[in-house]
Parts: sequence; structure tokens; C-alpha cells
Amino acid sequence: MADIRSIDQIASKWATVTPMRSGDYEDGVKNPRKSWAAGATAASDAYDAGVQKAITDKRFGKGVRKAGDPKWTKGCVEKGVSRWGPGVALAQDEFRSGFAPYRDAISRIKLSPRYARRDPRNLKRVAEVVDALSKAKERQLSGGS
Repeated sequence: MADIRSIDQIASKWATVTPMRSGDYEDGVKNPRKSWAAGATAASDAYDAGVQKAITDKRFGKGVRKAGDPKWTKGCVEKGVSRWGPGVALAQDEFRSGFAPYRDAISRIKLSPRYARRDPRNLKRVAEVVDALSKAKERQLSGGS
């Protein structure tokens, strides 16, 4: 039998030591041995195969059922809440550049007239917005602006 520490000892050491390695993490990100983009691009086929295998095996649903609502809630509350504000603040420039094409598409729409509340003709306005946003998305995907 292999001599290995208990799972409680291993988990405790991991939780104690790993947070002190944030400097190592930062250094690794700033000074990678290989380009992240080049490696990720080269792994594209392997990624596709892995995702297809996961779909075939129905792993997403199995993982969701295994975790359940309690694990999701616990993670969101204990980790997500404290990271929400700083994450949003750090993402402001990316949000601006990412949303700008959609904002511009909306601004160019000549909307049909608005009718009384619940008038089914108002759905045409919704369709006009959806159409403009879909076209903007297609332009983004094709590399246009």
C-alpha cells in the first residue's frame, strides 16, 4: 500500500499554502514559458474533441446534478459576491469596447411607431431591435465593425 497523507491533511495544506503563491501565479502569467494564445490555438482540435465527448457523455447535466443548487449558491455567495464589484470595475474598458458595436446598432434603428400597451404591432419594434443586434453580431463574428 502506498504511503500517503490523509485527504484532510492534503486538503488543509493545499488551502493553507496555495493562497500564499499568488506572486508565483502572477509571475507565471506575466512570464509564460510559451504563448497562451499560440498554445490555445494549437489545442483547438483537441478542445473541440473534448467538448464533443462531453456532449456525447452528457457530462454537463451530470455535473450540474452532482453539484446541485447548494454548491452553486455557496460558491456564488462565498466567492462571487466579494469579487463582483472589483471584477466589474476592472472590466469597464472591455465592456465599453465589446458593447459599443451593439449600442451603435441600436442607435441607428429607425423604429416603427409605438402603439398602445399590449398592442401586438409593438412586436415589430422588438423584431427591428433583434434584427439590428443579430446583424451586429454577425459583423463581429466575420471580423467587421
